[in-house]
Amino acid sequence: MSLDWQYFFSLFTMSAFYEACVVVIVLSILAWVIGAVLGFIIACGKLSEKRWLSVPTSLFIWFFRSVPLLVVLVFVYNMPQLFPSTGAFLGVPFFAGLVSLVVTEAAYMAEIHRSGLLSVAKGQKEAGHALSISFLGIQRIIIIPQAIRVSMPAMINEFVTIIKLSSLVSAISLSELLQVGQRLYSQNFLVLETLLAVAVYYVGIVTIFGSVLHWAEKKMDIPSRAPETLSDQECDVLRQQAIAIKSEQIDPNQQGMPHALSLREIEKSYGHHQVLKGINLAVKSGEVISIIGPSGSGKTTLIRTINDLEKIDNGEIVLFGEDFIKPKQESIKHDVYQGIKRIGMVFQSFNLFPHKTVLQNIMIAPHYHQKNSSVAETKAQALFLLDRVGLLAHADKYPHQLSGGQQQRVAIARALAMSPDIMLFDEPTSALDPEMVGEVLKVIQDLAKEGMTMIIVTHEMEFALSVSDRVIMMEEGIVQVDASPNEIINNPEQTEDFKRIKEFMGKVA
Repeated sequence: MSLDWQYFFSLFTMSAFYEACVVVIVLSILAWVIGAVLGFIIACGKLSEKRWLSVPTSLFIWFFRSVPLLVVLVFVYNMPQLFPSTGAFLGVPFFAGLVSLVVTEAAYMAEIHRSGLLSVAKGQKEAGHALSISFLGIQRIIIIPQAIRVSMPAMINEFVTIIKLSSLVSAISLSELLQVGQRLYSQNFLVLETLLAVAVYYVGIVTIFGSVLHWAEKKMDIPSRAPETLSDQECDVLRQQAIAIKSEQIDPNQQGMPHALSLREIEKSYGHHQVLKGINLAVKSGEVISIIGPSGSGKTTLIRTINDLEKIDNGEIVLFGEDFIKPKQESIKHDVYQGIKRIGMVFQSFNLFPHKTVLQNIMIAPHYHQKNSSVAETKAQALFLLDRVGLLAHADKYPHQLSGGQQQRVAIARALAMSPDIMLFDEPTSALDPEMVGEVLKVIQDLAKEGMTMIIVTHEMEFALSVSDRVIMMEEGIVQVDASPNEIINNPEQTEDFKRIKEFMGKVA
């Protein structure tokens, strides 16, 4: 027995097959797009800490991943028998097939999206919060783009699966490729030739649309992009664009104002472990304070309470004489976000946005808050700040293409882009190689000379003594010593507290 090749090739001239291809393509694209959107919402629900969201979404995923699609198709198509009002919609094979594919694929897409969302580091959300970007803004600008890039290969594979699963809608009399083929070979009994042609049509659809999606995936593959260092001539052009942005416009010197920051009886616990035990701290405008102490003393927790990255249990934080942060139930969300805009933060692990270029990282917060009158002005300010930290030539690179020291300097520039009144540094050099520490400390020293109010958590003892107006030593959740570098070095009384700080600084050094 041989195949009837003439008949086989004639099947590629039949309009019924091309009409069926349109049905498969439209059905698959709609099911993929709607399923992806619905799946993302379900994934967010499953990841929620609120059980009234996580439990129903988890049940949805469990149920529709367990029930065969064919069963869902038949049930949905016959739904009008139970609910006659749905007949106008679900009584139509195309819409019944679409709904069935969407609810089934949403369950699978939800797990794909969940893996993408879990891949985004917690620090990305914290960096967005530190820039006073709202929850929805963080999701839209920071989290979703990164999660989709991770999820894209699996989503492409799911699109191929949907195209193949669309053949099952023939069970509810939708005229798609398989049903057209079945009608033909039931008349002429040329089964192999007909099914081979159907397979070619499916392969063609998968190949064309798969190629488009793989192209989109490649465009999103940021790590594979080659680094682009700007030439001296290009840097000179960018400097001209930034010439109108003068240093005094971003000078945060607030001399003569009330205390920049007042922490009053701050307490913080994790379960039964109390990390902060009634911390009191007043920071004057233009003052530089370094916080030192052994690991676990509460240094990082304290600095993270200042911009609401950690919720305080008791006490209050006052910003320039105005109420800022109180225990969670008392804080006014709007006031907190407005206050965070005045505080820049530089993290230990940089927390740059990997899907944005260096220039875009710096522009993101001013653009989101519409700080400047135009995008051109925002870009000019970002270029000025990049030049200020010595990285103008790297404006078009991505964070992974920079050294650790360079990334931290970009993080400082990003924080400065909002013209903050206070800068927080959480161990800014601890993640750097020794030879990279100096370039970051130089930027911080320059800020200190300009009168920037700064609170620095650090293990660099010599740096702390040289740059600070006051050095605070924390231990076991309390402030043990609050003194000027001169008092620490030349204190003649040799009290127990001063003995302890000198002993600690000697060990660390």
